[in-house]
Amino acid sequence: MNRRDLLKFITAATGVAFVGGKALAYENLPVVPLSDTGFSKEDVAFFNELGEVIIPRTDTPGAKDADVGSCMAVLVADCYHPTMQKTFKDGLVTLKKRAEKEYGKDFLLLSAEQKMELLSALDEEAKAYNAKKGIYGDVAMSNPNAGAPWDEELVAPHYFSLIKQLVLFSFFTSQVGATKVLRYVAIPTKYEDIPYKKGDRAWAT
Repeated sequence: MNRRDLLKFITAATGVAFVGGKALAYENLPVVPLSDTGFSKEDVAFFNELGEVIIPRTDTPGAKDADVGSCMAVLVADCYHPTMQKTFKDGLVTLKKRAEKEYGKDFLLLSAEQKMELLSALDEEAKAYNAKKGIYGDVAMSNPNAGAPWDEELVAPHYFSLIKQLVLFSFFTSQVGATKVLRYVAIPTKYEDIPYKKGDRAWAT
């Protein structure tokens, strides 16, 4: 799966064009100390828990195995417009409060079924919210933020869309996601006609 295909996949999965395009300028995600991101180790652990609900470990690695939380922290701090940063951070607070309100306990203490139930509900709400705001997958045609300057106030998608995008992008661009879930062949390499069998995993490159 190349970057273009990954972005198409993320757009299809979230209904919103990928937020944080600066991430695509990196050949490899830069090593940024967690202290420089404004997030804590507890935040990263929470991101990993959210990620594991979205991409759980089965017979292949899950989000925790890829430590998506560390990547998410860097992407939000380094690649998100301030409006998106605020939406993301406020959304985390909202999500935690909702878990407390609906289940009477911290999100991290919920059962796997309760976590899935909550995030599934948020996913549906995000789709309805984004449609109401007119934020869709096609940036050029329908995203109200297309071409907006960095210092301009943007229309942010639902916070769960941002969370889901970050999990997917962080996972499938990680070594674990690219080599143990997708199939990986280093580029450049020689041309080969590689046979495909039904059920084979998609390619990471």
